[in-house]
Amino acid sequence: MATKIRLQRHGRKKAPFYHIVVADVRAPRDGKFIERLGSYNPTTVPAQINIDVDKAVDWLQKGAQPTTTVNAILRYKGVLYKKHLLRGVAKGAFSMEVAEQKFQEWVDSHQNAIMDKVKSIEAGEAQKKAAEVARINAKRLEEASKKAAAEREAAEAETAVAETTEEASQEEAAPEVTSEEPTNE
Repeated sequence: MATKIRLQRHGRKKAPFYHIVVADVRAPRDGKFIERLGSYNPTTVPAQINIDVDKAVDWLQKGAQPTTTVNAILRYKGVLYKKHLLRGVAKGAFSMEVAEQKFQEWVDSHQNAIMDKVKSIEAGEAQKKAAEVARINAKRLEEASKKAAAEREAAEAETAVAETTEEASQEEAAPEVTSEEPTNE
C-alpha cells in the first residue's frame, strides 16, 4: 500500500488548521488516515507546528512520501535531518549518541534563529505602530494649530468690527453735537 504524509484540513472558513497524517494515497484529503503525526497552524506568526519527530522519521524510513508542504514542514522541524543522521548511524559513520548530540545542537540553533526572527518581526511592527502614532499626532497638532489660528483671526475680526462700530457710533454722536452748537447763536 502506497502511503503519503499529508495535511488534513480542519478549522472554519478562512481560518485553516491542519493535522499532519499518514494516509493511503487513494483516501480523500479529509478522509480515512492511518496515523496522526501532529498539527500545523499557519495563521500564527511564526506558524505553530507540533509533530512527533520519531513517528515521522519511522514513517519516512518505511517509505511514506511527504507532500510538498509537509516536506517543507518536516525540513523546518528537523525530521529530514534526523533521518539523514540515522542513515549515518546505520552505515557506521558515527554512533547514536553522536547523532542525538548533533540533532540537539541543530534544534537549539534553529530555536535561536526562530526567536531572533520573531523579535525582528515584533520590532518592525512596533516601529510601524510608532510611526503611525507619530503621523496621527502630527496631523492632530496641525489641525489644532489651524483651528487656533482660525479662532484668533475670528477674534481679531470681531474686535476690529467692534472697534469700527464704536468709531462709527462715536462719529455719529459727534456730528449731532456740532450741529446743535450753530443753532445756539
